[in-house]
Amino acid sequence: ALSKKMLGKSFDGMGRQVGGEKFAAKVFRDVNGSAINPASRRKPSDFIQTGISTIDCMNTLVRGQKLPIFSASGLPHNELAAQIVRQASAGGEDFVVVFAAMGITFEEARFFMNDFKKTGALKNSVVFLNLASDPSVERIITPRVALTTAEYFAFDLGMHVLVVLTDFTNYCEALREISAARSEVPGRRGYPGYMYTDLASNYERAGMVIGSKGSVTQIPILSMPAGDITHPVPDLTGYITEGQIVLDGGLHKRGFTPPINPLPSLSRLMNAGIGTGKTRDDHSSVSDSLYAAYARALELRQLVSVVGESSLSETDKLYLRFGEAFETKFINQGFTKNRTIKETLSLGWELLSVLPRTELKKAKKIYLDKYLKNKSK
Repeated sequence: ALSKKMLGKSFDGMGRQVGGEKFAAKVFRDVNGSAINPASRRKPSDFIQTGISTIDCMNTLVRGQKLPIFSASGLPHNELAAQIVRQASAGGEDFVVVFAAMGITFEEARFFMNDFKKTGALKNSVVFLNLASDPSVERIITPRVALTTAEYFAFDLGMHVLVVLTDFTNYCEALREISAARSEVPGRRGYPGYMYTDLASNYERAGMVIGSKGSVTQIPILSMPAGDITHPVPDLTGYITEGQIVLDGGLHKRGFTPPINPLPSLSRLMNAGIGTGKTRDDHSSVSDSLYAAYARALELRQLVSVVGESSLSETDKLYLRFGEAFETKFINQGFTKNRTIKETLSLGWELLSVLPRTELKKAKKIYLDKYLKNKSK
């Protein structure tokens, strides 16, 4: 049952309203949806701002994209999900967030609802909550109900919809449980052989359609068992989706929030959504330079642990300084700070100004002259 009046309301995993004033349904849809004709798909090319520097600058989210977050047990993916729901925007256009949680505890459900109500994010959101105590079969339906709602807002009402789905590992565990109960032949690690197709039937519902103003963008969140990125769930997800955001246990132990490691992270559609008229003309130069400099800083840290800092050149020591500043100022922005893309890019240039200008080979000269703080170096 679908209606625009679903905004600001919460539902269980089957799509039944939980509390609040009941609404009259405008239309009814099959939760399995229907595949988008590939010839009818529009190429994603518009920027979505999450307010998180490591995503907006270095792994940009684009309307119509599916960009998963790979987490692990004990990492703050719930806090990150709540931050994205609060802060995400599409440049002033009609924007809705559909949030669906699968197999979460009562404490986690209370955290999400309290956060959305306290910050006012609930007014512009539709929330579906499937608890760990609910039946496993309901967990299979929850993302489909959420995506059907998203398609209604996007393709019937012409709005831009961001769908945040957490935790897809719980969904796959339910899939395995039901498969075993049906005595089906198991595949890798006991998961059913059709899990790839099943995941694709959810992920591929993201996108834009020619002739329709709206879009469906997905951020599925999944916790990798034992932090293993080769586990079937993240492995198959990586084949279907357009990149990944990786949370890092090392950064989390050092107190950095959100602990997003930009080096193993990737957004394959990033270049389609950045640049003049979308973010800023220097975006690509800033991102490439930050990647190169941070990678060099981590290499030198490993070298220092073997030979000591005294054997490094002055330039190498500047890279180490950059690495510390990048982690403490750029990555470690906290779960409450919302940075605009211009603030993020300006912070990137400020950090890069620590290094000699001759080291910034990834940036175009025109942008070095225009944006670099210490232009004489």
